[in-house]
Amino acid sequence: MQLPSVHKENTVKKYELMTIYPIEDDKFKAGTDAVRSVLAQFGATIDEEKPFGDRDLTYEIKKQNRGRFLLFVVKANPAKIADISKQFKLIDNLLKSLFVKLDEKKSA
Repeated sequence: MQLPSVHKENTVKKYELMTIYPIEDDKFKAGTDAVRSVLAQFGATIDEEKPFGDRDLTYEIKKQNRGRFLLFVVKANPAKIADISKQFKLIDNLLKSLFVKLDEKKSA
């Protein structure tokens, strides 16, 4: 008896990806370009980008007290999210990132 696969290879789910970058324009641009590149490398597509502006951070991250927030709405294979997150940790100009799966019933 074969068990059904939880994640099929062609399954795509919708996620919100909150990212925080340094507030300097050149570091912000380099960080966003790197994030877009990693997403494309893993076959994720960006549906929308929403800037949330510069904000004070609750705690210091990579010696930064302020960060520039950007929200991406992406479609990606759930099996690739962990690998994408690992690649994000290698980006110097990305302070923090978080994937949140959107409820398909509410997002439709």
